[in-house]
Amino acid sequence: MRSLGNPTIDKNAASGDRLRVAAHLHEIEGNPLDQEQIEMFEMFEREGWSDDRILAHLRARAAATRGAQAAE
Repeated sequence: MRSLGNPTIDKNAASGDRLRVAAHLHEIEGNPLDQEQIEMFEMFEREGWSDDRILAHLRARAAATRGAQAAE
């Protein structure tokens, strides 16, 4: 029977599980997350960032990386 525990706690547990699974899949694909990336995703979960906010942050981060690489 499914537990009717605290939804916030259940959601946080699921988020942590998703991060572990995602990190494992990246490792299998030969592109493991580095410590900075793991800490960033843990921060998203800890601070309760919305999916839209996370995507905006990751897009800005990717654009900054592309810009820095183009300048080299």
